[in-house]
This record gives sequence, C-alpha cells and structure tokens, in this order.
Amino acid sequence: MCGERQDERQGERQGGRRVERVVVLALDGVYPFELGIPSRIFGAADGRYEVLTCSVDGRPVRSNADFTIGVQHGPEILATADTVVVASVAVPYIPTELPADVAAALARIRPDARIVSICTAAFVLAAAGLLDGRQATTHWNVTDLFRRRYPHIDLDPDVLFVHDGRILTSAGAASGVDVCLHIVRTDHGGELANTVARRCVVPPFRDGGQAQYIEQPVPEIGAASTAATRAWALERLDEPLALADLAAHARMSMRTFARRFNDEVGLSPGRWLIQQRVVRARHLLESSDLSVDQIAGRVGFATGASLRQHLHAAIGVSPQAYRRTFQAADSVSTPAR
Repeated sequence: MCGERQDERQGERQGGRRVERVVVLALDGVYPFELGIPSRIFGAADGRYEVLTCSVDGRPVRSNADFTIGVQHGPEILATADTVVVASVAVPYIPTELPADVAAALARIRPDARIVSICTAAFVLAAAGLLDGRQATTHWNVTDLFRRRYPHIDLDPDVLFVHDGRILTSAGAASGVDVCLHIVRTDHGGELANTVARRCVVPPFRDGGQAQYIEQPVPEIGAASTAATRAWALERLDEPLALADLAAHARMSMRTFARRFNDEVGLSPGRWLIQQRVVRARHLLESSDLSVDQIAGRVGFATGASLRQHLHAAIGVSPQAYRRTFQAADSVSTPAR
C-alpha cells in the first residue's frame, strides 16, 4: 500500500502522468559508478521516473571499492518495479551458480517488467535463465568467460547494448549510460533523451560499439587527423561519398586515410558513414513526417529499401515500427489539453 500511495503522489505532482518506477538491485561486489548511473540518468528526465535502490536482504552491500553501500529497500520493492536494473559486479563476485537469495529476489520481478543489466550483471541474468534464447552483450574483457559458461546464449561482444524484448543488456561500465538513455528515448522520445544527455554532459548517442574502445592505437604525434574530413562528410551525408572522396579531402592516399581513420575512430570509413546515415535517419523518423524514401534520399541511402535494411541491421526494427514507437512515446509524454 505504501508503494501505491507513493505512486499516486507522484502522479499528482506530474499532473496525472504516470511515473515509471525503476528499481536498481545492488549485489555484493557492486561497482559504485555503475550503481549510480540509473539514478543519474533517469533522475534527469523531468520527473518521468522514480528510482529506488535495493539489496537482496535490505542490508548494506560490499562494493568493489573500500566502502560498503547502504540501501533504503529490501527485495520486496522489486515486485513494484516497471523496470529493474541489475548493477555490475567485480569479476571475483560473478556467480558460477545463482545464489539462493539472488534467485529469490529476481523471482519477485513481475513478468511484464523490463529488466536491464549493466556490464557484468549479464552473468546474473544468464544464471537466472533470463537470457535463454536471447541476444545479449557484456563487458568485452569477460566475453570468453561468458561464452564458456553460457554457449547457448547469442552473445554480441561488439555493441554497447542489446535490446531484446523486455530484456536489455549493456556492455562495459559507461555503456550503462547508453542503455539508460536508450530507455528514455524509447519511452519518451528523442527530445527528452537529448535533454537528459545535455544535463548529464554525455553524448545522447554514441556511434559504434565496444570495439572502438578496445586497445585502439593512439595516432602518431604530428600525424594528420581525419576529424576535419569527418565533419565535412557529416555536412554531405546526402551525397554519394566514396573512400576516394574522403581521402582527397584529407589530402591523403586512400590507404593512409583508411588506416588513420580506423586508428582514430575504430571503424572503417564505409561503416562509419553507414552509422552516421542511420543516426540521421533515426532523427528524421522521430522529428519529421517525411516518407521513408524521402528520408533515405536526405541521408544518402540510394533507396528506401536500403534504409530499411541498414536500420533493421542496426536496431532490429523497420522505419515504420521505429516511427510508431516514438509517436506513441510522444502521445504518452505529452499531457492532453
């Protein structure tokens, strides 16, 4: 009853708009940084979310730092959550088998609740059977361990997060920011997600995946950068840009440009261009009434079919489905007048 009364008070403060309850589960060995991400991101979303933190027994948890963390709630609060976030734990705390108290806590989650893991918490969801038959990701440094333990799970080590139905898994550390912003964007549209990103001084959408942050070589001191050419290309996404065009703008040979581009960005020029075009297309799908063919032309895809193919490869949905998601989010987040 206490939780219900709190929900009602939240609704009154927001003019009758329902507030999403996010419950963060802290386990022994938790990383303090990742534990704080949901509160920081969802807490900046203009009161759309209420964030609560719990442990499996309501007691303080050991962090991977030199301090313990006290929480306000026990596992019973998980039954009231619309979204549950399991924060990451240090590698020595990753369970081989799911501890009974953790299993009992997870069993309290409603069947329709959204469940999110940050970094190594994917091991917890996997041990609980929540990732069976799904695609997932985790920190790049433990992907071999994950595959040995859970070979039946479709692990993608290259992405920042995976959204598979009601389950979302994110990669290492700061990718928890990416997945939380993705949830805000999915629930309430790009404008609010961008506002939250500005308030938290983080990029609203990071291109690429974990690969671009793994042991990337630092460009040689004094070496020419491809940054100016990337900026130039972003102003011309509607044009058929080839590697030769980019290299000519940078005044490099194609071989040198491609090598230096990959060193700086972690992607080939062609793959980077596709990602930028998809990002621009997503923005236009969210913010305009242009047809799919019109959007394809504005972002440099030859046809609407090409846009559909690349968008589906990037996020797993069609342009129409993506647009419907944000139209629904706008209708929910905009009060009736």
